[in-house]
Amino acid sequence: MPLSIVVGLGRSGLGAARLLQAQGHDVVVLERGDTPALQDTAHALRQQNITIELGRPLELDSFTAWLDQASEVVISPGIAWDHPTLNALRAQGLRVRGEMSVAWDALSGIPWIGITGTNGKTTVTHLLQHVLAHAGLEAPMAGNVGHSAAELALEVLQGTRPKPDWVVMEMSSYQIEAAGEVSPRIGIWTTLTPDHLERHGTLAAYRAIKRGLLERAETPVLNADDADIRQHCGAWSRPGLRWVSGADDGPDKDSIHRISVNAQGWVSQGERPLFPADALPLPGDHNRQNMLLATAAALEASVSASSIEAALRCFTGVPHRLEPLGSVGGIPVFNDSKATNYDAAAVGLRSVQAPVVLLAGGQTKQGDADPWLELLQSQVCGVVLFGAGAGELADLIETAGFSGPVMHHADLNAAVPQALSLAKDFEAGSVLLSPACASFDQYPNFEARGDHFRRLINAVKDL
Repeated sequence: MPLSIVVGLGRSGLGAARLLQAQGHDVVVLERGDTPALQDTAHALRQQNITIELGRPLELDSFTAWLDQASEVVISPGIAWDHPTLNALRAQGLRVRGEMSVAWDALSGIPWIGITGTNGKTTVTHLLQHVLAHAGLEAPMAGNVGHSAAELALEVLQGTRPKPDWVVMEMSSYQIEAAGEVSPRIGIWTTLTPDHLERHGTLAAYRAIKRGLLERAETPVLNADDADIRQHCGAWSRPGLRWVSGADDGPDKDSIHRISVNAQGWVSQGERPLFPADALPLPGDHNRQNMLLATAAALEASVSASSIEAALRCFTGVPHRLEPLGSVGGIPVFNDSKATNYDAAAVGLRSVQAPVVLLAGGQTKQGDADPWLELLQSQVCGVVLFGAGAGELADLIETAGFSGPVMHHADLNAAVPQALSLAKDFEAGSVLLSPACASFDQYPNFEARGDHFRRLINAVKDL
């Protein structure tokens, strides 16, 4: 039997190991950690005849015992594609691929919808899955959201999940670069702004990874309202290409396939009106773009316009993405914990009622903060900062000449009461958690940060 070495015992590694074992591979999992929780996971996998080696760092010596028998190494998204140890393994003739690649092979014959982009991909994934399910299609979502791709593939393989009509797969740049063979039936590109540059090095490299997925898609769907996608793909001409836009100009404006919003405020396919553009009850221009992208893909999947409209009207949104939490003292509060960079945080500021009391902070990331700082001047009446990046953000905000109060607190426990007090004093239009930072200084992920914020607001919100 072929031997596969899986690196990492997180969700992706666990899914890949189980899937490969179910497909008849001998599997060895190498994990650098050795905690009690990992020991429990390892014990369960050993009962399934999967070899687990804890305390094995990502160094060539950790692989030595299996190099003669192994045919491939499967990595989790968190491992850099150009890690020196992976390059050394390639030099020895081993295939290196990601967990998404393993799932692609296992789900052969089932059409994929691959969704990528700097911002918006999670909302589009949830929205499209909702639209397809509302139409009666079996269309589970996985990848960078929900199940790992391999976990989903294993359920299908074992028959514990019905064979899907479609797979709706959210794909990060990390997952795409480690699965170059994934060629979705439909590909969606939501946005492109600088992100993950500490991993990919340059914006051009990051863009090329995203574009690669769309080039392999049978029907690429592109957002013409995104400046970078429009600039770099506006002249891209290939069979099956679909553009969406909230405006009447831009690429492919005369195409009968183009999904846009007409002068009467209707979503249209070419000249054919489909349904009112206010069918999706979520605020912000970015959510209109998300709706158009999901609509274009659903039409390609043969869902009727009437079914799409009905599904949009009952979509309640995605947690941690401008999630309304109710009000405190009559002032609406929103959880936008998913806004882990300046561009995403700027979208949040444009989407809620000003003046805004803003909660921001966490682990800072590279990126252009200028548009975000400009919005602070026009939209925000006060800023409450928290977490490891509070000092760095305060320097940026004060250097930009922001005239309102800027306050620091160690964590959300202290920051939230301060923000609510400011909101009352300024008669703010809204309170917004939109951190512009990663969560890893104080939380395992942005979901945990958003959940904490929700609990704090639920304890004091209006009944």
